[in-house]
Amino acid sequence: MKETPPLEKAKQRPAAAGILQPPAGRTARKSAAGSGHSKAGTGGDAARYAAIATVPLVLVFGNSMLVPVLPDLKKALDVSQLQTSLVITLFSVTAGIAIPVVGYLSDRLGRKPVILAALAVYGAAGLLAGLAAAWKSYPLLIAARALQGLGASGTAPVAMALAGDLFTGAARSRALGIVEASNGIGKALSPIVGSLLALIVWQAPFFAFPAFCLASFLCVAVWIREPARSAPPPPPPAYLKDVGNVFREKGRWLAPSFAAGALALFILFGVLFYLSDVLEKKPYNIDGAVKGLVLAVPLAGMVTASWLTGRAIKKDGARMRRLTLAGLAFMAAALGLAVFVPKNMVLLVGLLTASGVGTGLVLPCLNTLITGSVGRDKRGMITSLYGSLRFLGVAFGPPLFGWLADISARAPFMAVSALALVALLLVAFTVKPPETTG
Repeated sequence: MKETPPLEKAKQRPAAAGILQPPAGRTARKSAAGSGHSKAGTGGDAARYAAIATVPLVLVFGNSMLVPVLPDLKKALDVSQLQTSLVITLFSVTAGIAIPVVGYLSDRLGRKPVILAALAVYGAAGLLAGLAAAWKSYPLLIAARALQGLGASGTAPVAMALAGDLFTGAARSRALGIVEASNGIGKALSPIVGSLLALIVWQAPFFAFPAFCLASFLCVAVWIREPARSAPPPPPPAYLKDVGNVFREKGRWLAPSFAAGALALFILFGVLFYLSDVLEKKPYNIDGAVKGLVLAVPLAGMVTASWLTGRAIKKDGARMRRLTLAGLAFMAAALGLAVFVPKNMVLLVGLLTASGVGTGLVLPCLNTLITGSVGRDKRGMITSLYGSLRFLGVAFGPPLFGWLADISARAPFMAVSALALVALLLVAFTVKPPETTG
C-alpha cells in the first residue's frame, strides 16, 4: 500500500477551529506564523493593531481631555455648575443611546465605513465645539457636544467588533487586549494633554479633536481592509430575531459578563474621580499636570495588565475564566483594604493601582469571550450593547462615588468592594466558557 507523503497528509487535515487559513501556496513557515490572523488589510498585523488602537484612544480623549478646562469654560461662558457638567454628560448620554443603532448599522453596512463616518462626524463636531467656545455660545457648544457623542458611538464598540472580524484565536485576544490598553493609555494621557493644550488657550482642547480624528481616520483607511462578507445581511426583522435568539441561548452568561465589564469601568472611573477630588484638597493641594501624573499610576497598572493579559489568554477559555475571577478578587481585596487607609495617600494609591491591575485582568478576558460568542453577522450589535453598558458604568461612577464620599471617606470603598465580590460570585457560578473560544 502506497504511503501518503507527509506534505499530502498535512494538506488533508481539516483546518483548526477558529483559525483563518492562509491561501494555498504559502510556505509552511508563513502559515504557522500567521495562524489566527486575518488576511484582510494592507499592512502587517502590527499596523492593523495600531490602526484599531487609535479608535478607542480618540474616544477617551472626547471627554477626559476637557476636564481640566471646565472651570475656565464655566467662567468664560458665565454658566452654572450643572450647565458645565452637561458638556461631559450629554456627550456620554448621546453616545450610550446611539451605540446599539450604530452597532446594527455596522452589521449591515460594514465596520470600516461606520468607523470612518463616525470619526468624520466626531472631528467635524469637535471643530464646531471649538468655534462655539470661542464665540461663547453655550447652546451651540452643547449641540456640538451631542453631535460628538453621536460620532463617538461608532468608535470603540465597533472597533471591538472589527478586531473580532479581522483576527481569530490568540491574535483576537491580543488585539482586544491592545484595545483595552489603548483605552487606559487614553485615560491616563488625556487630562495631561488637556492641561498642556489649555496653556495655549482654554479652547485649544476642542480644536485638537479634528487632528486626532484625522490621524485615526487615515490609519483605519490605509491599514484596514475589511474581509468580504460571505452572505448579505438579513432584513431587520430577521436580524432582531437572531439577536434575541443569541440572548435566549447565551444570556445566562452573557448578561453577567456585560454586568462585570460595566462594573469594572464604573469602579475605575469612580475611583479616579474620588482620587482627583481628594488630591486637590488639603493637605495635598495637588492640581494640574502633577495631579494627572498621580492619577496615571492606577491607570498604568490597568494598561500593563491589559496588554499582558491580551497576550497571555490566547484562545484558552479556562484561562480567561481564571484570570477574570483573579481580577475581580484583586479588585474586591484591594478596595476592601482601602477602607482602612483613606487618609494615607501612598497606601491608597498603591491599593487603587492593585485594583487597576484587577481591572486589566478582567476586561480583555470579557472582551474576548463576548466578541467570540457570536458570528460576524451579529457581532456589531452584541459588542455595541456591551459598549452601552460600559458607557453607563463610566457615566454613573463619578456621581455615585461623590455621593458616597459625602457620607464618609470609607463608604465608597465599602460599597465597591462589596460589588466586586458580588460580581466575582456571579461570574464564578454563571460564566463557564469552553476550553477553546472563538
